[in-house]
Amino acid sequence: MKTETAASRDDERPGAEGELRTKLLKYTGGLLLSILLTGVSFWVSATDAVWPRGVPVLLAALAIAQMGVHLLMFLHVSSGPESTNNIMSLAFGVFVVALVIFGSMVIMHSLDTRMNDMPVDAHRMMMTAP
Repeated sequence: MKTETAASRDDERPGAEGELRTKLLKYTGGLLLSILLTGVSFWVSATDAVWPRGVPVLLAALAIAQMGVHLLMFLHVSSGPESTNNIMSLAFGVFVVALVIFGSMVIMHSLDTRMNDMPVDAHRMMMTAP
């Protein structure tokens, strides 16, 4: 008579144990890459070895690389036909975020130019008005 666990092991499809091993390796690799990219980002921001004007560009590149690691290793977004909806959702999210950032920058620039064009007396009146 087979026990409950032995029967459940017999019912698994062949190669299921190998898939678990592959997934575990993929998640571990993703974790190590994320930790490495985070460490490099902290090092770049704290060192003088990198040209100071290049630090923001390098940090942006490292952030994009880390997003790619998260998308591929943890969220399983790939270019296969089964993840078309995921890619479209991701593209829409990127579009909305870019629109919000760009719109905010346009509004802030407009407010900055209007504040600088305002006479000093009108600005003082606005600040002291009850």
